[in-house]
Amino acid sequence: MRRRAAIASVIASAGVLIAGFQVGEAVTAARTTTTSGTGTSTGGSTSSSGGTSSGSTGSTGSTGSAKDGTFNGSTVQTPFGPMQVAVVISGGKISDVKVLQRTNEGGRSIQISNQADPMLRSEVLQAQSAKVSTIGGATYTSEGYLQSLQSALDQAGFTG
Repeated sequence: MRRRAAIASVIASAGVLIAGFQVGEAVTAARTTTTSGTGTSTGGSTSSSGGTSSGSTGSTGSTGSAKDGTFNGSTVQTPFGPMQVAVVISGGKISDVKVLQRTNEGGRSIQISNQADPMLRSEVLQAQSAKVSTIGGATYTSEGYLQSLQSALDQAGFTG
């Protein structure tokens, strides 16, 4: 009798865990769908290095005090290596984001970065902001990318 009770409790616990996981996935998917391009990244273990990079200066853009030009973001250290991007501002808008350094610790990290970088670039260009959702499965890469991008936007005086 005790054995049956133990087995039943293990099965019930597994069922609760699976149901909770599915609910969490559904909520995350719904949040991503309804806030695409406007979500914020969650806090993580990434931190900015003390280094700063200087960007070029140019003429004032049409949407305020943003300067046209290419601005290098700070290098952000992630658990999988450094991440750094540069932003190109043209006509007061984000016209391009270029990866200068990508995470490089191990082959899997490089694969993840190679997949996430174009997705992040697309989201940023659409949102015209660094306030986009992180890419699932590439959280550290996403957070490093977006932190570096935000520092480049700050240098440009871009408020989007």
